[in-house]
Order: sequence, then C-alpha cells, then structure tokens
Amino acid sequence: MANESKPISPLKNLLAGGFGGVCLVFVGHPLDTVKVRLQTQPPSLPGQPPMYSGTIDCFRKTLVREGITGLYRGMAAPIIGVTPMFAVCFFGFGLGKKLQQKSPDDVLSYPQLFAAGMLSGVFTTGIMTPGERIKCLLQIQASSGETKYTGTLDCAKKLYQEFGIRGIYKGTVLTLMRDVPASGMYFMTYEWLKNVLTPEGKSVSDLSVPRILVAGGFAGIFNWAVAIPPDVLKSRFQTAPPGKYPNGFKDVLRELIRDEGVTSLYKGFNAVMIRAFPANAACFLGFEVAMKFLNWVVPNL
Repeated sequence: MANESKPISPLKNLLAGGFGGVCLVFVGHPLDTVKVRLQTQPPSLPGQPPMYSGTIDCFRKTLVREGITGLYRGMAAPIIGVTPMFAVCFFGFGLGKKLQQKSPDDVLSYPQLFAAGMLSGVFTTGIMTPGERIKCLLQIQASSGETKYTGTLDCAKKLYQEFGIRGIYKGTVLTLMRDVPASGMYFMTYEWLKNVLTPEGKSVSDLSVPRILVAGGFAGIFNWAVAIPPDVLKSRFQTAPPGKYPNGFKDVLRELIRDEGVTSLYKGFNAVMIRAFPANAACFLGFEVAMKFLNWVVPNL
C-alpha cells in the first residue's frame, strides 16, 4: 500500500509538475529526436542499407551533420507545451488520488494509484497532441533534406492554414491510447518504488535524492515499456502525408506489420529506454524539489 505523508494538493501538484516537466525535456530531448527519426525512417530499398542502422548510428549521424542543435531540433514545441502539460499531468494525478479518498488520511492501493495515473493521461492529451505533432514534423524535417517549416510557430501556423484545427490535433486518439495506460503505469510504479526504497522506520517524504532518481528513472522505463507500440503508430501517423492513412491507426498498424513485421512496433526501443531513465529521474527529482519548496513557502496551499 502507498503511504501518504501529507494531504494531497492538486494545485501544488500542478506547479511542481510543470517544473518537473521542464527538467525532463532538457535531459531527454536529444534521445527523443533519435527515437522519432528511427520510428519514421522509410524502409530501405533492396540491397541498400537503412538510413540509420540503430540508436548510436542515428545519434552519431545527427551530431555530425547538424551539430548539437540537431539533437535539440523541435525542442521549442515541447518546452512551450511541457510546462502546462506536466503541470496538468501531475494535477490530474493529484486530483485522481483525491477523488478516491473518503478522508484525507486514506492510504490508496496500487490499483487506485494506477487509476489516478490514467486520469492524468486523459488530462494531458489536449496539450500533448499538438506539441507532439509539431515536434515530430520538425524532428524528421532535417533528416529529409526538406525545409518546409522554419520553427515551431511557423509549423503550427502552416498546419492550421492547410488543415485547420484538425491538422494540429492529428493523432489525438493514438496519443490517448499511448498515454492513458502508460501514465497509470508511470505513477503507480513511482509510488511503489518510493515505498520499496524507503528505509524501515523512515517517512517516504524524506527519501534521499539518489533513491528519488532511481524510483523516477525506473518509473520512466515501465511507462515506456507500455507506451512504445502506440507511440510508433502515433509518430508514423502524425508525420504521414495527408490522406495516406484514411482509416487512422488501423491502416498504420496494418502497413507496419505487413511491411516490417511485429518488431517494427518497437522501433526506437533502445533510444527510448536509454532516454527514459535519466529524463524521468530528472522529472521526478524536479517535482519533489519543487513540492518541498512549495510545502515550505505555502504549506496551506
């Protein structure tokens, strides 16, 4: 069972979650760029090598051709969106926990924490989808040799001009399919690991920085173990030319399995897993530090 050391404050979760999200993007974006490029690279022609042979090859080629800024391509979109997105994510988790408590002292079970985490995934989709759509388009643009968009705002403007609001929100269903179960796993695993790593007789709120990093890092790995297949489908769908997949993710899934086999649903797996630990460790550490600060500055918020 999970131990709650303080009454749940969705508002504090909102503020601390935003800070945690910024920490996550700065640490994790380079490998996110690698992940998207691996997921969206076209199949190689017979007798020709693929554009990227794997995570290290993609990382190296991006660094050589585009410099360090190439690894941070499209970061403005998640930075603009990540503060409110993670704020809403942690707010949704806090609200989900609070809604399941009959009294402030109730200790939630792990299935209840999973349910609260799934609610956070629903909350974030409205913010996450446009940012993911723009980020993916900018990340693959450089490797394609075509410069259609000059930046985040230009990409958003052109998408809206060409396709309206539906163009910006392309991939909403797949984002939901990815984030609802993955967020449940994310938060449940984090709370479970915090309890496991808390020394006997100590409070979970006094967990040391290294233990928070371990709990947050492994929570990120469990999250992505669930999220990778729908994330591959989402990346393909969001970067496809208009009209390529008229039946949505069903067409993407059918094409991937037909052309590249079931293992194609785990494209970018290495990049995701290498990124997941440090990025999510940074996220949860940022969240916990911000939460401690808020508890000190505004204890009754």
